[in-house]
Amino acid sequence: MRLDKFLKVSRLIKRRTIANAACDAGRVMINEKIAKASANVVAGDIIEIQFGNKSVKVEVLDVVETTKKDEAKELYKYI
Repeated sequence: MRLDKFLKVSRLIKRRTIANAACDAGRVMINEKIAKASANVVAGDIIEIQFGNKSVKVEVLDVVETTKKDEAKELYKYI
């Protein structure tokens, strides 16, 4: 699954266009490498997102096309 879509489905970032912009700005990394929005995400990847002064680091547990709001937190775990 594309990185920008995963960020939206997992609700780490609210909208796909914002996820796309964050990737273009170089604020999203997969396995410690700057990633484009089209990068492929698989279970086991480590995603780090820079939000200004704050950084969020998560491990991908599962990749699904769609999910409900309550189940979105089961797609990743904080590191």
